[in-house]
Amino acid sequence: MTIALNKIFNLTETEIKNSKIELNMKAGKDGESFLDRWLRRSEIEKTTGYGKEWDCSFWGWYGRSRPNFHKGNWVFSFARLSSDEWLFISAAEIIEVPNNAWAKVAILEKFSPFFGRLIMQCNKGNKFSLYTFKLSTFLDKCSVKAILPGVYTGEEFEGYDKVHLPYQKLEDILNRKIMPTYYEALRKITGIYCLTDKKTGKLYIGSATGEDGVAQRWGNYIDSKHGGNIELKKLYDEKKDIYFKKYFTFTLLEYFGLHYDPEKIKIRENYWKNCLNTRAKGYNDN
Repeated sequence: MTIALNKIFNLTETEIKNSKIELNMKAGKDGESFLDRWLRRSEIEKTTGYGKEWDCSFWGWYGRSRPNFHKGNWVFSFARLSSDEWLFISAAEIIEVPNNAWAKVAILEKFSPFFGRLIMQCNKGNKFSLYTFKLSTFLDKCSVKAILPGVYTGEEFEGYDKVHLPYQKLEDILNRKIMPTYYEALRKITGIYCLTDKKTGKLYIGSATGEDGVAQRWGNYIDSKHGGNIELKKLYDEKKDIYFKKYFTFTLLEYFGLHYDPEKIKIRENYWKNCLNTRAKGYNDN
């Protein structure tokens, strides 16, 4: 049975008219998702609805001339989980909207039991970069998909055939900040992987054969950015850390048990280098 969002929020008509809804997706066209920013918050920040270091709610302006909110508005903030699913992360009253800055807010504590737990189903529609709307425009379209027993901790590991991670998310996984099942899965297998430079489209093919598997090898890249590879080191010397963090993704192509023959893995690595022509067109140098 579908449950309307307002059956949970129980807002009056006056409150609805005074409210906005935030449907937060990414921090700019090529930026990280706001869900990933929220996942990086401390447990206290998640449950109280406000984070100082990695804010993902209540940005005050659309462009430089149009305020998203006005003093006294109530704002209900959601972060995108998938195309039509959104995690409720905060609700607050707007106290002040400073120029080109996050709004100053007072958290609406009566909604805090649902922060990080309520998952909403809502079709945002073809709104492009818009993310802040009158709540009355969307409320009838919003239903509650689930109320989790605890605060959302990130996607569960869905299988080795679906491992495709942006740099920042991989870093958080390997540092045990989010998605613990992912880390445990990556350290249990060896394999062939692909690093993709989204800025240029160039690829790097590598293999992981250490005792802690793919997690260990990918951790080398998180620590050094280039993993000791000649062409990637040249890129690092020129572009520095920020380039790798912004543009690199990690994809698992094939996986094997920890005790699989390393020589056979090298044969498969060479196969993928030939298939994708990464010596001539990518970052492989051998």
